[in-house]
Amino acid sequence: MDNLRKPTLWLGALVGGLLTLALTSALFLADQVAGLPFIPFDVFDYISRILPGALLTFGIDLMVEMIIAFNMGETSAAAKTAEQLMGLGGFLVTGTLGITFVYWLMNRSKTQARNLVPGLALGLAFGAVTMLISSQVNLTATAPVPAQIVWVIVAFALWGMAANWIYNDLAHSEGKTKTDEETGETVTVEPLNRRQFIARVGGASAVLTVVGAGLGWLVGRQPGEGGVVSAIPADAATDGAGNVLPNAADPMDPAPGTRPEYTPLDDHYRIDISSRPPVIDAEEWRLEVTGLVDNPVSLSLQDLYDKFDRIDRFITLSCISNRIGGTLISTTKWSGFRMKDFLDFVKPQADAVAMKITGADNFDEYVMLDVVEAEERVMFAYEWDDQPLKQKHGFPLRIYIPDRYGMKQPKWIKSIEFVDAWAEGYWVRRGWSKEAIVNTTSVVDAVSTDSILKDDAGYVVPVGGIAYSGAKRISKVEVSVNGGDWEEAQLRAPLSELTWVIWRYDWRFQEGEYRFEVRTYDAEGLLQSLDNRGTRPDGATGVHGKKANMPTLADLENPPEPEEEAES
Repeated sequence: MDNLRKPTLWLGALVGGLLTLALTSALFLADQVAGLPFIPFDVFDYISRILPGALLTFGIDLMVEMIIAFNMGETSAAAKTAEQLMGLGGFLVTGTLGITFVYWLMNRSKTQARNLVPGLALGLAFGAVTMLISSQVNLTATAPVPAQIVWVIVAFALWGMAANWIYNDLAHSEGKTKTDEETGETVTVEPLNRRQFIARVGGASAVLTVVGAGLGWLVGRQPGEGGVVSAIPADAATDGAGNVLPNAADPMDPAPGTRPEYTPLDDHYRIDISSRPPVIDAEEWRLEVTGLVDNPVSLSLQDLYDKFDRIDRFITLSCISNRIGGTLISTTKWSGFRMKDFLDFVKPQADAVAMKITGADNFDEYVMLDVVEAEERVMFAYEWDDQPLKQKHGFPLRIYIPDRYGMKQPKWIKSIEFVDAWAEGYWVRRGWSKEAIVNTTSVVDAVSTDSILKDDAGYVVPVGGIAYSGAKRISKVEVSVNGGDWEEAQLRAPLSELTWVIWRYDWRFQEGEYRFEVRTYDAEGLLQSLDNRGTRPDGATGVHGKKANMPTLADLENPPEPEEEAES
């Protein structure tokens, strides 16, 4: 007969954490190898979409604050990593709590039966709920739906039964007795104590976790992260394809440390509503055009190339969540076709006033037809940097609307419905700007104390950055030092009327600590807003500045000699 010794809840939590790590690894391996759902990200995406707009925005703001405070790198990349870590962490906590709850129920049970029913019930319940969630938000699974359902249910069932089996062994692993056949005495048999048992469970879980994650990483590749990488140095006069930029002959050189005028493709910021970008088969994708049009059509990607004249434009795109001086702004070459040509093809009816554009990620936005009529530069894009859109940047199709923040411009477009009334899009429903017009802004990127220049009058410090006003263009940039007079900076010719402008100001060197601030005017002479305002709901405004400590004049005049390399 066994003496039942019930495991503590802390022990249950430890088992739950170890098994959930192993389950996460198995789900990741299946995701990478077989195109099956990765449940942790799906659950996170589902929760983020049902949260109230104010709470979601609070979370975004807090995350951005932490990224900036801890200098975690480029904001959009760091934010996406943080989202994925939160998804993994939330899944680990939920799985741990689920198994701990089952251990609590089993401890309260008076039966000593060693069946696996409680764990199986837990696994089936978790599997059914998470599969239902995944079916609503998953964007990356390519396996047949029946295979997805069976895999998720079976994986969670095995997870729950494993937890139950471990409970049974823990509960019966000590105090087992038997009768010695020779002496007739009752003896206690302890083949394996709890510490040894947990060590073995932990070791096995760790092996499964590492092997699963490692194999998944090796044989699979996160969707959207592959493809051509364009490496463009900061002073390049060409784009990622080696084409000469339109302003290559401009004599003004950006101050050292100024961000690249043309953003390397993989450095272009990415903000969207999902942990990972949708996986879309180019051969199967169709643009479905429905609603109030005389010519409802279903267009393939090749149709878009064949039916509409190609246009190329250099464009700067900015996120409404970008802080003053932030990194959620980039410039590249967009290629596609005019929205007006598209409208001529589908022929909107007289009572159509707007297009409801929906992406494969279920992001939606409404574009008024009168905006398109008034702005001939509205376009659809299927290429960036002379190559098909990368998965993470909206493959196969996205829209561009001049003078609007990115929140108004869907990616991964799958359908366009012509409707008779405007409605709130995804972010507008969550309390963000209805119009999302770009605010004129300017940024100090660099005070180049490491690149001080000498001329006949002494020394000058190159200071530089960007100025941007959407489609309103830039006419002037001014710099103030330590709150002094505003002095006009040099402007480099922009890549186009839709891109940022690189500015430079050569400041006459003085020793000490200084703060350099910048302001700019649009083409009509309107000064940017100088009021400090946060990003929500209409985008940030305010004056950007940067502090710098100057070297001493003695250091400039007597620089240290370079160290000689040691002889080999």
